[in-house]
Amino acid sequence: MTPNPTALGFSAERLAATDTFLKARYVDKGRLKGLSYLVYRRGEVAHQAVFGLADAERGVSLREDSIFRIYSMTKPMTSVALMMLVEEGKIALDDPVTRYIPEWEALGVYVSGLDGAFVTRPLARPMLVVDLLRHTSGLTYGFQNRTTVDATYRKRKIGGVDLAGDLEGMVRALADIPLEFSPGEAWNYSVSTDIVGYLVQKVSGQPFEAFLRQRLFAPLGMQDTDFSVPPEKQDRFTACYLRGPGGISLEDDPTRSRYLSPPSLVSGGGGLVSTLSDYLRFCRMVLNKGELDGVRYLSPKTLQLMAANHLPGGKSLTEMSISLFSEATYAGVGFGLSFATTTDPAATLLPGSKGDLWWGGMASTFFWIDPVEDLIVILMTQMIPSGAYPIRRELKTLVYSALTESFG
Repeated sequence: MTPNPTALGFSAERLAATDTFLKARYVDKGRLKGLSYLVYRRGEVAHQAVFGLADAERGVSLREDSIFRIYSMTKPMTSVALMMLVEEGKIALDDPVTRYIPEWEALGVYVSGLDGAFVTRPLARPMLVVDLLRHTSGLTYGFQNRTTVDATYRKRKIGGVDLAGDLEGMVRALADIPLEFSPGEAWNYSVSTDIVGYLVQKVSGQPFEAFLRQRLFAPLGMQDTDFSVPPEKQDRFTACYLRGPGGISLEDDPTRSRYLSPPSLVSGGGGLVSTLSDYLRFCRMVLNKGELDGVRYLSPKTLQLMAANHLPGGKSLTEMSISLFSEATYAGVGFGLSFATTTDPAATLLPGSKGDLWWGGMASTFFWIDPVEDLIVILMTQMIPSGAYPIRRELKTLVYSALTESFG
């Protein structure tokens, strides 16, 4: 079906101008090898565009069904999986994490020292399951490059792109590394969602990846979303690029990629590949309050709970974040259960709605869901780091500027 943006409350002329802007600014100038995005509203795709190359080295054009590394856009799906188990009474948000990971009973907060000789202090309170979902656990990512604890993650290769071992090994390794802070005292982007994946595995009694395939991907019809790319789909797999001091270079060759075989450590924090249409299926379920095509995944109240700002005291990321990096800007933004949520649109200096849900991935992928405007927008490209260009902010401005009918 040909999109009809006018019938869905958009200016077709302005959406076409958005295409022209993105193509000229990013693809034609070589800043991005290729990009694709779609705009969905009122139950239909209002607009979709595909520009450039999937693999510049081989001259392969980007397609509507190209497969992308979505990195941290994996996180919301992992958290939805856990909330399914919460609804079944198998785990609770206020459960102490040590109920499921007893190896963490002796965890303390870093005071001083180096790996192997840490000095710690006791936690002010136990780490709860909700702390993992909202990144207030005290865990970190090595790429934060901020503290001795970060450096230990890098040294032990915990939470990096090339994940070694398995989830059980990751949990054991973290038992020997102090937390950055006592749970609930700050917000720090971290490996927390990888631990959420471990909890899904432990509580459900089946491998984490099997749970996702059986309970989420298969019933949603997400046929191209997984932790690896099988041989029959390799021709649709995109190359990933890196923008560094010396310019743009190939970061991951799709013909030799680590994604061509199943990983030993299945990362719920950043391990999935997906497509525009697949990720739209997931976003539609969220926008539709937990149901899609007659299948219910979560209750409306559970989705409402996930979308609320869970930062202690209703604070914003500006007040609570100690991260040097995350996929979120901070002003006017809170954090729910694996989604950033807009608490004050004016403070973000961007158009949008209070209650927007959104997140992105390391290779510059991005999505947002606006329940007020019945709107979903998804951007797919492959450029590390995600802050290489302001394309996310530009896309949000351009899409909202194309609205001719607003419900907000």
